[in-house]
Amino acid sequence: MDTDASVNKKPLPIGESCFDLLIETDYYYVDKTLLIRDLLDIKAKVALFTRPRRFGKTLNQTMLKCFFEDTAQIGGKDTRSLFRGLKIEGAGERYMGHQGKYPVIFLSFKDAKKEDFDQSYHRLRECIANEYKRHAYVVEKISDDSDRELFKRLSSAAGSINDYSSSLEFLIECLENYHGKRVVVLIDEYDVPLENSWFHGFYPTMINFIRPLLCGALKDNPHLQFAAMTGCLRISKESIFTGLNQVDVSSILKNDYSEYFGFTQNEMDAMLRYYGQEAKTQVVRDWYNGYLFGDTEVYNPWSSLNVVRSWVKNINDIPQHYWANTSGNEVIRDMIDKVNLETKVGLETLMAGGTITVTSHEDVTYGEIYNSSDNIWNFLFFTGYLKRVGEKRLDGVNIVVDLSIPNREVRYIYETKIQEWFKDRVNRKDFNLLYNALLGGDTESLQKELEKFLLETISYLDAKEDFYHGVMIGVLSGMRDFTAKSNRETGRGRCDIVLRHASGRGRAVILELKYTPDMREIERRSEEAVRQIADGKYDKELEAERYNDIIKYGIAFCKKSCEVRKG
Repeated sequence: MDTDASVNKKPLPIGESCFDLLIETDYYYVDKTLLIRDLLDIKAKVALFTRPRRFGKTLNQTMLKCFFEDTAQIGGKDTRSLFRGLKIEGAGERYMGHQGKYPVIFLSFKDAKKEDFDQSYHRLRECIANEYKRHAYVVEKISDDSDRELFKRLSSAAGSINDYSSSLEFLIECLENYHGKRVVVLIDEYDVPLENSWFHGFYPTMINFIRPLLCGALKDNPHLQFAAMTGCLRISKESIFTGLNQVDVSSILKNDYSEYFGFTQNEMDAMLRYYGQEAKTQVVRDWYNGYLFGDTEVYNPWSSLNVVRSWVKNINDIPQHYWANTSGNEVIRDMIDKVNLETKVGLETLMAGGTITVTSHEDVTYGEIYNSSDNIWNFLFFTGYLKRVGEKRLDGVNIVVDLSIPNREVRYIYETKIQEWFKDRVNRKDFNLLYNALLGGDTESLQKELEKFLLETISYLDAKEDFYHGVMIGVLSGMRDFTAKSNRETGRGRCDIVLRHASGRGRAVILELKYTPDMREIERRSEEAVRQIADGKYDKELEAERYNDIIKYGIAFCKKSCEVRKG
């Protein structure tokens, strides 16, 4: 390690989401145990926490499991010691009196991310069967023969799809009958099967399985103490929570539980102090801060932990795109591929550092995401790709939010996906009219075809010369029998782009590119580009290579317009 301050410090829990293992291994832990206090105080029958991926949802769910579960029948592990010295213990016996008092069902749907319904259902069935096996002891108190056989079928993953669609309700009843206490149900990543099925085209089929599984278990169930679910998105009542009116949704718009997912400023400062990295405060803020949950500003915990660990090894390491590299960015690519003009304008505004204003909708149906621009922006907002920078309420009901890109890491995701989209768009587009105009010296048609393509692209950053240079290189790279070479990187005073016929002789094309933010300057800039070709004698090298048909263009760009002149 490069700093003495990092020696003999606790390891950082990268990828460790099991609370008991984290505490027992003595990892560095950002204490979120007062979530337990708030759950008990608010007394929600069904609590749903919606936060972006990698924001500590699973760790909090395993923490709740370790706190509430009566472990006498499943190994007898004393979990009270796990909370020694943590904030919930300091909250007093009023809360600690609930520790280890309830039967708990813990399900995680994160592995149901498969390409078809059969594979996804298979993973969900295994998940439920494993929880049945964990509670196999309850069979001894099931007196009804058919119920006992059903329990065994469900434990061995041998039940029918109808058996599993009501399996959660049945297990709750069996546990309450055995323990004489109502049951705590914890469901992690509840919406993964739904998001995945939407992307892969079997959403209605998955809805038809998930809806009875959850509603049967959670709606007006006298055997239920409470349920806590986590996911990235609230799914509308109409699609999944039909008739389930007691769901208390904690979204990123609300203040309830706002400090328990992600790192607050105080928590981030404390971590940097612990590892002797206070000098990195602004760097972390620029890269990984920017999320607003309720009124609480938070950092992306996954990326923050990773960058601090990298600095423990080498304080000079530069920040990386940790969250961007954990997959799940299909939504950005999918959105860009289906983008309409209204959405494209909004995306360009965001990429230029601006904000967009939308009406916030917490209820989202996956099948309706592309029905409107507002739906798209809401999806990106609630899944962590946009942040709230302003808010107002209209008519006492609708909330209008101003949104922007949260930080440098998320901006990288947009830029990367836009670049990928642009390359694919270039590869798919027919540029024959543009190529014919270019080689035929037809400036009017060349300008028309270039502007047509510019209208289809998504500009980002500040649209300076480099952006248009990249556009032209991409477009010209598809010309048969010609090679496009960019001379900009050589720094030797040559023209921007040269096209050479592959034969090594004959026709060549010189292009000098200019950019102006002022449309009134576009003609002057194109003339300047033509003069530069002449003054720089850019054609002499081509003549020396025995090219005898050289076409010279000066092209000036302004936003989605261009001016083409021939030298």
